[in-house]
Amino acid sequence: MLIERAYAHLPPELQGEEGRRWPWSVPCVRQLLDDGGLRFSAPVTFLVGENGSGKSTLVEGLAEGFGLDPYGGRAGYRHVSDRARSPLGERVRFDATASGRRMVRGPRTGRRGFFLRAETAMHALEGEGVPVHDVSHGEGFLAAFQEHFRRPGLYVLDEPEAALSFASCLQLVGLLHQLADSGSQIVCATHSPLLTALPGAQILEVDERGAHPAEWHELALVDHWRRYLADPRAYLRHICE
Repeated sequence: MLIERAYAHLPPELQGEEGRRWPWSVPCVRQLLDDGGLRFSAPVTFLVGENGSGKSTLVEGLAEGFGLDPYGGRAGYRHVSDRARSPLGERVRFDATASGRRMVRGPRTGRRGFFLRAETAMHALEGEGVPVHDVSHGEGFLAAFQEHFRRPGLYVLDEPEAALSFASCLQLVGLLHQLADSGSQIVCATHSPLLTALPGAQILEVDERGAHPAEWHELALVDHWRRYLADPRAYLRHICE
C-alpha cells in the first residue's frame, strides 16, 4: 500500500459559507473534513453507491490530490487538461506508508499511477499509444490495463467495467489482483458486483451518510442483481407493464 488515509482541511476563511457548498456538501467528501478522513485498509478499495452519491467526485479528488490528470492518464504530467485543480483536489492530503512517502511528498514527476474515468478513457488511452481504433472498446480498455498497469503506483479507476463484458471483467479482476501483489494501490468506483468480489478488497458503500465499510454480501447492488437474475419479471413488471 501507498496511502493509509486521505483527508482535507479548509483554512478559517473558507470554513463558513464556502465550506457548505459543493463539493464539501457531498457527504463522502465532507467526511474528509469532519470524520478524520477516509482510511484505507487494503491494497484494493472499492467505492460503491448509487449515481449521485458522490463516489466519482471523491475518486477524481483523490486522483488530483495525488498528481494525476483529472481528465485521465498517467501520473507525472498532464495529458490534455491544463486546468487548475478542483477545490477538492487542491485540498486533499494523504498519510502515506513508508513505501508511499517518496511519491506523496516528492515532486509530481516522481509519482506513479493512472487515473481512468469511463467518459474520457478512450481519448486518454489513445494519448498513451493504445491502438483504440484498431480494436473494440473493451479490448482497448484491457490493452491499456495490461500495458500501463504494471509499475507500483496509485491507480484510480472510475467505473472501469463500463466497456467490459463478463469475461473481460474477470480478466480485469486478475489484473487488479496482480497489481496489488506488486505493491500498487487501487481505488475504484464501481457498480459491478463482479469486481467488488475480489478477495481481500476493502469495500466502502457510499450513501447519504458518507462512505462506510460493508461486506460484499451486504451490498445493495449485490442483493438487487441476485434478485433480478433469479426473477427479472419481479422488477420488469413495474417498468414494462
